[in-house]
Amino acid sequence: MSRAMFEYTKTVLNKVSFNTPLFCREVQKALSRLLPYEIEELKLFIQGLVNTNPDLKKCLIYLN
Repeated sequence: MSRAMFEYTKTVLNKVSFNTPLFCREVQKALSRLLPYEIEELKLFIQGLVNTNPDLKKCLIYLN
């Protein structure tokens, strides 16, 4: 089931990537729900989104 949560999180983050504050809130929620190894995968996924939408760079502070 955990993998399903990770996939769901990626879907949500893709859909809200147009709105930086909402994206940041969803990142915070994801960090509280996901397992440690999934958080590492999420970091890579978010880096890819930041490359296409530089405004999301603000949200990287939650990943450190």
